[in-house]
Amino acid sequence: MSFNPSNTLGALEVGVLISYVLLGVTITQTYIYYTRFPQDPRKLKVLVAFVCVCEIAHAICIGHTLYVWTISDYMHPESIFNFSPQSFVTTVFFSSLIAACVQGFLPYRMYAFSKKLYISIIIWAMALVRLLGSTVLFVAGLRIPSSIQRLTAQWEWLIMAIWAVGAATDVATTAALVTILVRQRSSAQKRTRALVDKLIVWAIETGLLTSASGIAILVCFALMPKNFIFLGVFSVVSRLYANTLLASLNSRETLRTMNEAGLPFSITVQMTETRRISYDGPEPTHGGADKI
Repeated sequence: MSFNPSNTLGALEVGVLISYVLLGVTITQTYIYYTRFPQDPRKLKVLVAFVCVCEIAHAICIGHTLYVWTISDYMHPESIFNFSPQSFVTTVFFSSLIAACVQGFLPYRMYAFSKKLYISIIIWAMALVRLLGSTVLFVAGLRIPSSIQRLTAQWEWLIMAIWAVGAATDVATTAALVTILVRQRSSAQKRTRALVDKLIVWAIETGLLTSASGIAILVCFALMPKNFIFLGVFSVVSRLYANTLLASLNSRETLRTMNEAGLPFSITVQMTETRRISYDGPEPTHGGADKI
């Protein structure tokens, strides 16, 4: 195959650099979370720590892949079509694990908010399918080392299914959350409607961010499977999930202040009690848009 560095190694390098910038944002948000919310339940703190560790591991693996292709195999560009380091398939696994954590956590918060279990079960099932598919791809890549071209050709149907299910999960999560918030808005007092409107906008914005990135990977892979543009986008996606989760948690303080400033004391006390009852943690919501 002819080698074009711009849409192969160049695309991957741009994606990796952007992902490293976003990793810095993730670490900063993690620090803010632990300093701002020391009273959060332990299971929530463990989830944040686990996602942060997976992000660092993901960054190391994708960086190693780029190093092998650009430094170890320097002057041998044909090697990217003949060999892929195992760190690459490991990156795929960490990315799916991060997405599964976020896609599994957000429906749990929605259930704590709406008490409608069937919605969360559907989204959990979709997230599990994506995780299982990525695990199969990870194991296959470790057992039979090959080039990325051979791997994507052999498992094209599975790769497309993983990204399609991932994008569908993000869209379903966003749609479910917006629907719940709209219904809450119809019964909310006038003073709280502005806050609910802001939550709806945030939910749409952050939900569209992860959904659009998943769709972008799927389209790039389907239309341009012989270059690495889809890998450049893939390098960034896991950072979007992690930052969505952390932004959602860290924004609670601001929104609580807005809410309590505009509500009578009796309603503020009632909503505070509701927050405590909801799985002994912060209130439900989605995407980077959180919440009361």
